[in-house]
Amino acid sequence: KSVKTYFPPRDVDPENGDTDYEMVNLPDTGKLVTYTVIRVAPQQWGDLGPYAIGIAEMADGTRVMAQLTDCDVEKVKIGMEVRVVFRRIQTEEHHGVLSYGYKFVPKWW
Repeated sequence: KSVKTYFPPRDVDPENGDTDYEMVNLPDTGKLVTYTVIRVAPQQWGDLGPYAIGIAEMADGTRVMAQLTDCDVEKVKIGMEVRVVFRRIQTEEHHGVLSYGYKFVPKWW
C-alpha cells in the first residue's frame, strides 16, 4: 500500500475511499513549483498588492499553497527555497478580529 499525504487533511482518500489515516507533521521547508503575482488586491486585503501566492513542494513531496511574504515579488522564482512561518493573515477592522495562518518566506530569511 502506497503512502499519500494530503494537505489540507482529508477524512476520506479521494482515490480509493479509504478512511484509515494517520496525522503527520509536514516539513517546514520546500521549493516553489509555481506562483502568481496579485497586483490589484481584493478589497478585504486593502493596499497589500502586489503580493505573490505560490505552491511549494515540501521536503516530503506534499504540495502546499500559501502567500509569499518578506520578499520582493519581482525576485520570486520557480525553484526558490521557502520556509513556512506563522503570520497574521488579515484583520476584520470593524470587529477587531485577527486571523492567523501560514505563509512562505524565502528560506534565507
